[in-house]
Amino acid sequence: MSEKILVFDSTLRDGAQAEGISFSVEDKIRVVETLDKMGIDYIEAGNPGSNPKDIEFFNRIKGIHLNHAKLVAFGSTRRGGIAVEDDANLKAILETETPGVAIFGKSWTFHITDIIKTTLAENLKMIEETMAYLKAQGKDVTFDAEHFFDGYKNDPAYAIEALLAAQEGGADCLALCDTNGGTLPYEIQEIVTTVRQKMRIPLGIHCHNDSGLAVANSLMAVHAGARQVQGTFLGYGERCGNANLATIIPNLQLKMGFHCLADAELQKLTSSAIRIAEISNYALTGREPFVGKSAFAHKGGMHIDAVMKNPASFEHVSPEAVGNERRILMSEVSGRSTIIQLINEVDPSLTKKSDETTRVMDRIKELEYQGYQFEGAESSVKLLIRKELGLHKPFFTLEDFKTIGEQTHTKEALSSSAVVKINVDGQSEINAAEGDGPVNALDKALRKALEVFYPKISEVRLTDFKVRVIDSKSATASKVRVLIESSDGIDIWTNVGVSTDIIEASLIALIDSIEYKLLSDEERENK
Repeated sequence: MSEKILVFDSTLRDGAQAEGISFSVEDKIRVVETLDKMGIDYIEAGNPGSNPKDIEFFNRIKGIHLNHAKLVAFGSTRRGGIAVEDDANLKAILETETPGVAIFGKSWTFHITDIIKTTLAENLKMIEETMAYLKAQGKDVTFDAEHFFDGYKNDPAYAIEALLAAQEGGADCLALCDTNGGTLPYEIQEIVTTVRQKMRIPLGIHCHNDSGLAVANSLMAVHAGARQVQGTFLGYGERCGNANLATIIPNLQLKMGFHCLADAELQKLTSSAIRIAEISNYALTGREPFVGKSAFAHKGGMHIDAVMKNPASFEHVSPEAVGNERRILMSEVSGRSTIIQLINEVDPSLTKKSDETTRVMDRIKELEYQGYQFEGAESSVKLLIRKELGLHKPFFTLEDFKTIGEQTHTKEALSSSAVVKINVDGQSEINAAEGDGPVNALDKALRKALEVFYPKISEVRLTDFKVRVIDSKSATASKVRVLIESSDGIDIWTNVGVSTDIIEASLIALIDSIEYKLLSDEERENK
């Protein structure tokens, strides 16, 4: 059995401090459920002493059963000069009734004397008494030694005293925090190695990404002996973010020989990342290691040829191990090998020399001449292949549409409305909607009409919309290429449309996006 590393997720506490992220109570519950299904060990879900939203969340979560994760409430050691049982923040933590608590305390003398303005001796008493008090209440206690590495470099003896105080108070784990994110990997290894020899209880690591080293520092700490690793999913956090657990976990498990999750849980890594990004209203770049859309995407012709012969030639791990998939990008530097792999997903019997392959290639070249670009829009290519092979049965037909836009002196923005008429298996449906511009109105009207027949359309959300003018010489008559990215919280896919009419180009991409969603759902159900 490989050695277990406890995974401590702070997306809902440290991650919620990131610029642009604001979780509702419902959002926090959905994130907890997602992380629990993944097999995360600890979920630090908030600071009940800091805001009413976290208090409401902890009250709501009491009625929800978690299968694996231990819920954690966060707070600080008692304040200086008061009895531990009188501290309002600690009372709020106990009222959450969570099995785990994470308590931060000072380990850098500068912060003690200049920031919280107490004595070094009082700070040690604050740490030890808080640990003892919470352990007496039956809690699983993690002590977060805030600014530990800066404190250790400034005064190693006192930083160690702070840890010993927590240990004597009964803490279950000592998390060493690189709070300012300025420590280098070799320093992390040296310090963790030294500290490990002085402590009798497990160490954890909590890194921030201000130097772009949070993942590397976390891995070095585990290598040096830490057995709990803290971070946030997708690296959310204040300033430059926290250590990214979606990167740390597979590195520990697939490359360093440690055990974090069951194999089946590790295979949920990508879908969980997409879901958490959706809940957080955070657009993934696609370049996230392991879980990004481009993590296993290949474009160069020689790379594609090599990967098709042996994936290990250009892939450091199997995409399936983390629930991702290999993507072969359509471009001017790929070629027939690219097309045949996509064709074989539909019809494995076809070869590079098949007439059907040639027909598909010719159709793609024709569309590229018209201005289409299929790199990053594989879902449009897959639909095109099915159509050219005569294997695509449309889920619906758009019979008619109309958009109306108006601008009045009383309105700051263009108000638009759209009417669409669709047909599904001979049954027509007409629907209308208003939106911020004609494309938004069309999108809403089309969804409303289709949800009558396909309720799962409500799961789809437009996550990105790009417009590119193809030939600017034609001025306002130029062709435009529209790329839209969509997600249903499980998958992300991109479609393309081209026309001299931006509304028509958008509609082509929207229809392909919805067709692809319905086709994917059908294939999943058939499997």
